[in-house]
Amino acid sequence: MIAIIVVGVILLLVVVYLIATYNSFISMRNMVQEAFSTMDVYLKKRYDLIPNIVETVKGYAKHESSTLESVVAARNNAMSAQTNEETLAAQGELQQTLGRLFALAESYPDLKANTNFMDLQQQLSTIESEIAQSRKYYNGTVRAFNTKVESFPSNIVAGMFKFVRQALYEVDNVEERQNVKVEF
Repeated sequence: MIAIIVVGVILLLVVVYLIATYNSFISMRNMVQEAFSTMDVYLKKRYDLIPNIVETVKGYAKHESSTLESVVAARNNAMSAQTNEETLAAQGELQQTLGRLFALAESYPDLKANTNFMDLQQQLSTIESEIAQSRKYYNGTVRAFNTKVESFPSNIVAGMFKFVRQALYEVDNVEERQNVKVEF
C-alpha cells in the first residue's frame, strides 16, 4: 500500500514538473516573440524613414545612383524577409549600406547643411539606438530560452514538445567588427 502511494506521489511530482516546465517554455517563447516583434517595430520605423533619406540625397548626389540603389535594395530585402533568421541577416546588409550612404553624404557639404537631411539623419540615429536596445533585449530573452532548452532536465521536456534553440542577433559582417578609423 505504501509503495503505491510513493509511486503515485512520484508520478504526481513528475506530472507537475512537466506541466510547470512546459508552461515556462511557453512563457519564454512568448517573450522571445515579443522581443522580436519589438525589434521589428523599430525596424519598420527605419524602413519608413529610408526612402525619405534616399530622396533627399538623390537631389544632391545624382551620379551616386549605385549607392542609392543598393540602400533601396537592402531595405526591400530586409522588408521581404520571411523568417527571424532571414530578417536578422538582412539587417546586417541594410546596416552596411546605410553606412555607405552616410559616408557618401560626407562628400557633399551642401547636403550636410540641408536641415531636412540633418533632421532625417537625427531621426535615423535615434531609431538606430532604439534598435540596438531592442536587439539587446531580444538577445537576452533568446539566451534565457536557449539555456533552458539545453539545460538538464528541462532539455527533456524541450525535446518532447519540440522547443528548439532560437537564433541570436549577431554581427556577421567583418567590416562592422572593425575599429572605426578616424582621420583629421
